[in-house]
Amino acid sequence: MKLRCLIVDDEPPAHKILECYISKMDGLELVHNCYNAFDAFKVIRNETIDLLFLDINMPELSGLEFLKTLKHKPAVILTTAYSEYALESYEFGVKDYLLKPIRLDRFIQAIHKVQDSISTNSEQKPIVKSEPLGTSFFVKVDGVKHNIKIEEILYVESKGNFVQIHFEDKKILTASTLTKMEQKLKPHSFLRIHKSFVINKNKLEAIHGNQIAIHNAKLPIGNSYRQIVLKEIGG
Repeated sequence: MKLRCLIVDDEPPAHKILECYISKMDGLELVHNCYNAFDAFKVIRNETIDLLFLDINMPELSGLEFLKTLKHKPAVILTTAYSEYALESYEFGVKDYLLKPIRLDRFIQAIHKVQDSISTNSEQKPIVKSEPLGTSFFVKVDGVKHNIKIEEILYVESKGNFVQIHFEDKKILTASTLTKMEQKLKPHSFLRIHKSFVINKNKLEAIHGNQIAIHNAKLPIGNSYRQIVLKEIGG
């Protein structure tokens, strides 16, 4: 399984170097690039990120200040030109601290450290007996709980702090994030195709270029999701 990576740095040259290094590692996949902490927060809230490459000195909100805002942190590798923050950074549980200019051999060492840490944590997790998948769940709309039959969902669309669940004959808008809905639906043959859309693979009718046809809708395939989508449907 590849680690889904996010680069957060206000300097474009730093992105180019990290992009180059990430492309050389089979176990890494670059999902997004962000140039400030506020954009990064949106990505982490709506996407699955396994590894964060984070600069410390950024305008408005520093890397360390940004880490303080995160309730659930991915693995973090700090990237900076300043060594004086090293001791403080490890209080946040970062996996490694890379000084710019970052050398490839040092980058590889940091990645191995992250991979070893993740592997160790996985081995220590207790084995949980799987439960049979449910066929429906409830969502609340204006104080009323609606029973949603999973097999009838066409796709789910992000609407800010809400998601809209699309069926053949209706739409239901409920307070949730697309990431939470994706986690609930993924075991039932659902697939994230875009930062704003999760689809029912069983309802997919056709793919036209960068669009997916489901019922009467044509949904975009995000650039960072295209390879995953093609792999999932055998394209």
